[in-house]
Amino acid sequence: MTRTTLEQWAVLASVVDEDGFGPAARAIHKSQSAVSYAIARLQEALGVDLLAIDGRKAALTAHGKTLLKRARPLLRDLESLEALAQSLKQGWEPELNLVVDVAFPRQRLLSIVAELQQLCPNTEIQVSDAVLSGAEEAITDNRADVVVSSRLPADHLGELLLTVTFVAIANPRHPLFELDRPLTSNDLSKHIQVVVRDSGLKHPRDEGWLGAERRCTVSSMEASLAMVKAGLGYAWLPEHLHSEAIQQGELRALPLEMGGSRPVSLYLVLVRPEPAGPAAQAAVELFQRHRPYRG
Repeated sequence: MTRTTLEQWAVLASVVDEDGFGPAARAIHKSQSAVSYAIARLQEALGVDLLAIDGRKAALTAHGKTLLKRARPLLRDLESLEALAQSLKQGWEPELNLVVDVAFPRQRLLSIVAELQQLCPNTEIQVSDAVLSGAEEAITDNRADVVVSSRLPADHLGELLLTVTFVAIANPRHPLFELDRPLTSNDLSKHIQVVVRDSGLKHPRDEGWLGAERRCTVSSMEASLAMVKAGLGYAWLPEHLHSEAIQQGELRALPLEMGGSRPVSLYLVLVRPEPAGPAAQAAVELFQRHRPYRG
């Protein structure tokens, strides 16, 4: 028999992730005294200090960092084991969570969801948009079954689905077009850039050119497109989102000296491969089947 339990390690991970005993207690629905007791018993069983108290905060010691790093895969394995048991018991999953980067073509996503509804009518399908680190966070936090992300966490495998090209665009009446020459970063910096807010909470990041002195931050690609159409700024947006507006003369590609377009690769990730149920597997197959043809 081991001297420690996975529950004790889970409590330690929660204290670290939630940044304190009180927040951890609320997150795992235990009393703060129960959390403190679990940590004390864990340290006593190991004979090493795992946490050092600094004011009101608890920080991992060097030993604590090393041991918790080794314990996290065990906790993930236990979650996977329990999820597999649930899947085996119920057959089709009662719920399927898809997290999809907002750069993924919306019409293609709707076609995939429509086919999934036909294949597994009794499975509740949850579809969430993600911006930048939001998709990665859904993978590392085990908050989704299938994820389409522009980046892969170091400990997960993924498959390249497609590459989306982002293009710098603006309303045809935007002052930048009046310069009538290739535009530089200095030209762009004097005007408002519309950017989409990162949906991740833990490690939000910025990507692309963000040199404008003034920015307008929105929460979705569709909102960014509407802002640009209204002449309220310029933005880099996926070709599939603005191609029709450009054909109709509502938008124009900015004549940048360089960097007017940039490719973004999107990867497909099955977050928990071993306990994946038939609905999750069907979702993966549909994303693969709906990828663009590469002749």
